[in-house]
Order: sequence, then structure tokens, then C-alpha cells
Amino acid sequence: MSGNPTFIDEDALSVWIGSANTLDGHNKYQPGTLHLGRFKRRSKATDSSIHMDDFDIELDEMELVAAAAGFHYYNSITRQPARSLSPKGSGFMTEVLNGHDDLCREMFRMDKHVFHKLSNILRQKGMLRDTAGVMIEEQLAIFLNIVGHNERNRVIQERFQHSGETISRHFNNVLKAIKSLSREFLQPPPLTTPLEILKSNRFYPYFEDCIGVIDGMHIPAHVPAKDQSRFRNRKGVLSQNVLVACTFDLQFIFVYPGWEGSVADSRVLRAVLNDPDQNFPLVPEGKYYLVDLGYENMDGFIAPYEGVRYHLHEYRGANLLPRNAKELFNHRHASLSNAIQKSFNVLKERFPILKLAPQYAFHTQRDIVIAACVIHNHIRCEERNDWLFNSIEGGMTEESTGLDEQPDLQSDFSIADQMASSRRDAIAAAMWNDFMNKWDEW
Repeated sequence: MSGNPTFIDEDALSVWIGSANTLDGHNKYQPGTLHLGRFKRRSKATDSSIHMDDFDIELDEMELVAAAAGFHYYNSITRQPARSLSPKGSGFMTEVLNGHDDLCREMFRMDKHVFHKLSNILRQKGMLRDTAGVMIEEQLAIFLNIVGHNERNRVIQERFQHSGETISRHFNNVLKAIKSLSREFLQPPPLTTPLEILKSNRFYPYFEDCIGVIDGMHIPAHVPAKDQSRFRNRKGVLSQNVLVACTFDLQFIFVYPGWEGSVADSRVLRAVLNDPDQNFPLVPEGKYYLVDLGYENMDGFIAPYEGVRYHLHEYRGANLLPRNAKELFNHRHASLSNAIQKSFNVLKERFPILKLAPQYAFHTQRDIVIAACVIHNHIRCEERNDWLFNSIEGGMTEESTGLDEQPDLQSDFSIADQMASSRRDAIAAAMWNDFMNKWDEW
């Protein structure tokens, strides 16, 4: 240590020390802060130096170094992530939207042009608005990152460089906005024979009046302990039973979430049909939906034959060919109804939050299901070559999201039900006659 006098220039040091002294917004000492009163300084009025003994010089220099080190440490452990205030969004947004297409598909669960189209819809309809720090595109990206990866708020904070409150607020705003699009995006099916039926000799003309498929989809649910017995389904899993109708083009027609997992599919359908407020699209005269064994065979809803093999895996190997009209009908019914299982698979693969029970209030869990179906339909309309839809096109989906339950019969066998049964028998007979005489593909 040199014994020469030490001089500390006040102008240079006071700027740095001033920031340290007011680190917490108050003029008082904090860990790692300095105070000008502790140091001897050179007077600006003279060129002469103020001499100190070696002990004082060494002590002051050591304190300066220690204080500087302390301030650096304190600043490093308390520094918060930088917040992006640019209306252009965070660096993460720029990276994804300017990067490779696969990155956008992975992070936002859709192609770039589909993402921009959805953002523009939300902007043009006034359902969301740009804020000083977060544009609509980034708000939507926050929502898609959460439902598309089932990420925690803390992870999204780090990714988008926003506070937890900001992330939560935009998530809920986007959820509400997309849910409000459900009337526009979940439309009744056309009354004409679907192309998927017209182009197949296996289905046409037998199912020419069929307009879609209905089934129940069980989504894991997070509910209070007092409600868990009602939400525990037949597999022992806490779930909400979601009534879903879809077209053969894999678009959702109707979604009714929120029913307890213990409730039978047929009971949910009856409740919907008996409640005009649910706005279930009326089944036109002569038309019908396909339903599985969990539902009644009734007017407007054709179910398979009970007690007859139905699932596709039962028609493989040595049991490949159907042995009678009922088996042939059930196999083709299952093949055509497979569209709704494909839709479920794409939906859950795109939005993994539906595979787990998210830690949200139950009304939010219900709304997430509706919003996911709206986005599913938007993607289907805007990008026919979407990679997830392409991955299941032409294949059979064996995974069942239902519970293979028997119909919860609570009504008398009406004349309308007798007509529905007769209609099913007529379809089965026509199929079997053509199968036996023409030996077309079955």
C-alpha cells in the first residue's frame, strides 16, 4: 500500500454513490451502500492536497473496495428481469415469429399465418386491445404457451419477461375473448350429405342422412375435496364430462363442458336436449347423429346394436369379416364415428393442458375446453395441411376417451324410438344385402 495521499474526486464518485444511497428509494444506508461523509475529498477551490496518515488512507481504501463489492452483490441478487415496454413485444416474440416455421408450431401450436389471422380477428372485433407494453399478438402468445404446454405462471414470466400479475391478466382476457367466439366458430353442420360419406361405398348411401357424431370426452378436473365424489368417473379419475358433437371433417359443432365425471353420457345429452338455453342445434327432420353404446338409440341419434361386437379392434385377425347384418352395421358405424376420436386426439395433442388437471378455478377449466375447441376449428378452416390434422388423416384411432358405459335408460320406449330402431334395421339390411351380393369393400 502506497503512503502517498489519496484523492477521491467528488464529481465522479458522487454519481455512483448517489445511486447506491437511494437504492431503495430512500436516503438512508442499505447493505452495500456508500456515504460521501465517510471519505476525505480534494477541494475544488485549491490545488493543494489534504494529507492523511497511512492508516487512514488504507482504511478508507479498504472500505471503498468492500462497499463497492457489497453494492455489486446486493444489486445482482435483487435485480429483476428487464421488462419489455416496446409495443413490438418481447425478444421471444420476435424470435418465434421471425424464426423457422417449426418453432412457431411448437410454441404457439399453429402456423404463423394462422396465428396472425386469429390475432387480427381478436383485434378487428374489439375483443382485445393493444396495451402500452403488450400487443395483442403477445397476449395471444402468452395464452397459447400456457394451454399448449401446460406451463406454470412462473415459467411464462421468464419467457415473456412480464410480471405474474400481467401474465395472469392477459391469460384471462384472451380466454374470455376466445370463448366469446364460440357462437361464430362452433356452427351447426350443413344439411347436405358430408363429402366423407359421399366418396365411400362403405358409407353411401346407407349413412347419407347422417350429419355428425356425438360422444363424451372426459377431461381431468381439479375440484375441492367436498366435490370429488361427484367428479370421480368409473375409472376412478377426477374428471369433467364434456358433451361434444363434431362433423366428419373433424370440426366441432357443439361443446358442453362442466358435467361431473360420474354422470352418464346419455344423461348429459338428455339434459342438453331438454334445456333450450344450451342452444344445441336442432336435428333436422330425417337427419341424425351417430352415437356410441353410452347413448340410447332414438330419433335423431343412431347407436350401434348392443351385445354385438363394435370396436374396430374386434374385427381383426381371425374375426376379420362380419358374420351378419348387425356386425356389418356396427363395424361401419364405428369406422365412421372414428372421426370424433380423431378430433379428440388432435385437440389434446395440441393443448396438453387438457390431459392434466390444471390448478384453476373450475369455471376456468370449463372455459379452457371451449376455447381449445374454438381454436381447433379456426386452425382447421385456415390450414388444411396443419401437421397435427395430417398426422391422423386416413388412420383409425383406437384410443377411446369414453368409458364404454351402457345407456342410462330412464324413459319409456316411445313411438319415435321404435321408428329409430326400424330405421337402423333398414340401414343394416341394405348394407348386408349389398355386401353379400356385390362383395364390395366392407
